[in-house]
Amino acid sequence: ENKKIFIELYNKYITRDGSKELLKWMEENGFFDAPASSKFHMAVAGGLCEHSLNVYRNLVRIVNIEREVHPDINISDESVALCALLHDLCKVNFYKVEMRNVKNEAGQWEKVPYFATDEKFPMGHGEKSVMICMMFMKLSGEEIAAINWHMGGFDDRVKGGANKSISAAYEKYPLAVLLQAADFISSYIDETRG
Repeated sequence: ENKKIFIELYNKYITRDGSKELLKWMEENGFFDAPASSKFHMAVAGGLCEHSLNVYRNLVRIVNIEREVHPDINISDESVALCALLHDLCKVNFYKVEMRNVKNEAGQWEKVPYFATDEKFPMGHGEKSVMICMMFMKLSGEEIAAINWHMGGFDDRVKGGANKSISAAYEKYPLAVLLQAADFISSYIDETRG
């Protein structure tokens, strides 16, 4: 069901050259079966698709509020869909299922599956999602900034001192701030509180 909703939204709003090819790549490379994380939010098969839909719903809501409050904010519906639905493309071909020993309720050891990382294209997080998108279609500067910096202060580059870059992106591009907020609302409220 989530896959169907995702594809309908994608095809309705993301219509630029290369979008069909990217969607085909996503289907062929396991986007719709991937987890959103290995042990945190949506660490289940199909979690990446569900998380992306959650981010989309939150971003639509937030952008609509901001459009009312700040009429000068001009963010297209295509940009909203593109950034929300594709912000975590970096997680395609990123996880694999492995087994580990865990004690069950009876105190017996048993093998259980879990998601382990298996990085095949080690290019970071937000920046990797941008790279994958741009292999198929052109992005605006605002879309690049939003996807690139959607992790906010959790981005390894920010932890390493790239504060000026992320601050400049947030000051220049409202969509970058709004996508980060939608991602965090989805990850830390919607997906952890049920």
